[in-house]
Amino acid sequence: MKRKTAIITLSALLGVAILGGAGVVAGIYIQQQKDTNPLTSINATSDGNATVTSQESTIAAIAEKVGPSVVSITTKSQSQTIRGTTSSQGAGTGIIISKDGYVMTNNHVIEDATNVAVIDSNGDEYTNVKVIGRDPLNDVAFLKITSDTTFAPVTLGNSSTVRIGQQVIAIGNALGQYSNTVTSGIISGLGRPVTADAGNGSTETLTDLIQTDASINPGNSGGPLLNTAGQVIGINTAIAEDANGIGFTIPINSTKGILAGVLANGKVSRAYLGVNYLSITAEVAKEYKLSVKQGAYVHKDSGSAVASGSPAADAGLKDGDIITKINDDAIGTQNGLSSVIGQYRPSDKVTVTYIRDGKTLTTSVTFSAYST
Repeated sequence: MKRKTAIITLSALLGVAILGGAGVVAGIYIQQQKDTNPLTSINATSDGNATVTSQESTIAAIAEKVGPSVVSITTKSQSQTIRGTTSSQGAGTGIIISKDGYVMTNNHVIEDATNVAVIDSNGDEYTNVKVIGRDPLNDVAFLKITSDTTFAPVTLGNSSTVRIGQQVIAIGNALGQYSNTVTSGIISGLGRPVTADAGNGSTETLTDLIQTDASINPGNSGGPLLNTAGQVIGINTAIAEDANGIGFTIPINSTKGILAGVLANGKVSRAYLGVNYLSITAEVAKEYKLSVKQGAYVHKDSGSAVASGSPAADAGLKDGDIITKINDDAIGTQNGLSSVIGQYRPSDKVTVTYIRDGKTLTTSVTFSAYST
């Protein structure tokens, strides 16, 4: 069987497609990553036995604890071509988020699927699986397993507190064949933007991603990135196309608002502000002569950066404003605007702090629901 994955401008999205699924036939990217140095050594004792270091023991304990909450996802889809109906299969990863069988994964794992099945860490397959909803803007989707089984949900962490150099662990269905593969590494960077070719003629832009060197392979899409407390801090979603040890993860905080809605009423609904913006970096600050080094610069090259009738417009935000806080969350590298908004639900009311003409101001915003 030939396996392929969608090729993106900076990265390769990680849902594995088999025999003609969504993706690009040419330019297949399934590259074995170079071995990294071991995080810890195993020291030989005088009697020839090996002693396991505490760091290795921590990774093993996390894998054992979280493994039952990580599932493999298989999909089937059909498409019409000039030669007739073409069938395809795909594979990815998901994490259990409730005892009654809600699962979170990447949107690109289940997009266009006509049939979805879930396989747990014991190898038990669940075929009565419904796609509850999708959020293409954040590349997440939610499934519901109908079963009498009581599942083991993951524990969510706080992605706004992660640090560069922090140790992390990834678990996923590597290459669509090796379920619950465990890898480890560190957080290599924060606030990374990625633009993707979704394989159907459209592009997909993700922002505020966490960069990690924990090995992520095709099939890992939708699997968790974990801290050393065994908490999910991100959803693995992409790998660099022409590099080793560069993977990208959606910060878990950016999914918490949608997740809360799914658990409350079984529906996917995303909080919406209604601005186009640039995340402020040193380069952006210099180019636009901005007075601050972090925040979200409300800007659009043509037309208004504030959508008419949006919560932002109703709150009086304007082109050229610099959003610096949502409630007490400062907007910066670790807390991009979209990630912070992702923590809220539609109809939530927040205080937005912004800079206009050198003055720091505040306004009240009530988020609406995003609609495509």
